[in-house]
Parts: sequence; C-alpha cells; structure tokens
Amino acid sequence: MMKASGFPYVLPMLLLSVAFFATPLAVLVGFSFAGPGGATLEHYARFFGDAFNFRVLVNTARLGLETVIGTTLLGVPIALLYWHGGRNLRQVLIFLTLIPMLTSNVVRTFAWIVILGRQGPISEALVALGLTGMPTSLLFTELGLVMAMCQIDLPLIILPLIAILSRTPVQLTEAAQVSGAGPWRIFVTVLLPLMLPGLLAGWILVFASTSSSFVTQAVIGGARNVYVPQLIYREVGTLFDWPLASAIAVVLLLSTGCLLVALTMISRHRRLVGHA
Repeated sequence: MMKASGFPYVLPMLLLSVAFFATPLAVLVGFSFAGPGGATLEHYARFFGDAFNFRVLVNTARLGLETVIGTTLLGVPIALLYWHGGRNLRQVLIFLTLIPMLTSNVVRTFAWIVILGRQGPISEALVALGLTGMPTSLLFTELGLVMAMCQIDLPLIILPLIAILSRTPVQLTEAAQVSGAGPWRIFVTVLLPLMLPGLLAGWILVFASTSSSFVTQAVIGGARNVYVPQLIYREVGTLFDWPLASAIAVVLLLSTGCLLVALTMISRHRRLVGHA
C-alpha cells in the first residue's frame, strides 16, 4: 500500500507564499530593472554611483550593528538571570519581555520622544548628576536612535536566548565549578558556545528589524540622519521614481540576505556551536 503524499497539505501554504511573498518580490525586482527601452542596470548604477547613497547604505549597516551590540549587552544578562531564576522570576521576566511586543511600534517610538526630549528623564538625570549644565535633548541623534531601537528590538534577542537556555541543565556550570573554572571561564567556555545559536538568530532578527524600521528612524533620527528606508520613501513619495526606489529596496534585501546567509553558515559550523 502506497503512502499518501503530504503535498496536498502543503499546497495551501505554498500558494499563499507564492501569492503574497514570491510574486510581490518578483514585481519589485522587475521594477528595479525597468527602463524606457527594456531591462537596464541604470538604476543600480545611479544608486552606487552617488556617494551620498553609498554613505546612507553604510550608515544603515552601522545602525544595525550598533543595535545588535546594544541588545546583546542587555539581552545576555537578562537571559542568564532567567536561567538562574526560580519559577516566579522566570514568569516575571517573560511577562516583561512580551508586554512591549503587544504595544504598537509607533506608540513606543513616540514614547521615546518624551524620554529623549529636553524635559525627559534622561535629560533630568544628566543635569542632576552634574554631567551637563543645562537640559540636553538626544532627539535627532544617532545615540538616541540606537537607544530607542535597543529597547524596541530587545525581545527579539532575549526570546531565542531563553529558548536555548531553558533546555540547558544548570549542572553544566556546577560541574565546571567543581573542575576549578571561574565565572568568566564558565561563561566563555561553557555558556557562550551553548548560547551561540540563539545569539545568531537574535542578531539576524535585530539587524533586519533595525535596518528596515522606517517609523523609528524618521521620528527619532530626524531629517539629518538618513537611512535606506527613508531614502526609499523619498524616491517613492517625493520624486515618484519607482524603479530607483525598487533598486534601493533590492539592495537592502540583498545586504540583509547576505548577513542572514553568513550567520546561518556560522551557526551550522560544528566547532562554533560546541558540537565538535
């Protein structure tokens, strides 16, 4: 008796993927090559031939990397606290991690306007500590934008780390302590290799979210800090140059995709994930 094929069960999801992912992506790529006389690379040449556009691309990549570093420095201690904590503490940490994700990104972004403003808590704390002589605004600065993006994207790195550590027995660190290893050696040689797959997944999610977050970049970063999503919006909404905007979007997708492939290859490397 022949086994029934699973294809009919996959078909609905396959059709949805083709209709709402593959087809729009194909249209986007097609627009990027559209020209008066047929297919052309003119729009890509215009993008890379302009030093300003290349600088915007570099600034976007730098913003993504800075946010990845910030969320890692904040997320790893929280994940380790979850791992060492009891049941009640774990429930509180999960609740505090998920609650921001239930709030609209736009709402959180506008909340950061108050926090980073001249009358906000950060400015008042700097004045109270004597670090500044007058109220200071971090709005429309890259530092303020990175701070906002770190808070907004922090759950994207905490949740993969928690998923990894929740399957890791605490006895591993106890065995390392018995062997004479100190806290930092335990972290570097035992915990870090175990957390690496979760870190790589979190880095991918944070970088992709940060580099494509138009609302937060526009509201917190302001007009002086231009990133790729704002460049695409300008080409579409102001200059009505859809082919060039499509080419810029494809470049953003490819750059993020290259990072995704590189990190995926690293995550599969046996020696780096501690399976050697």
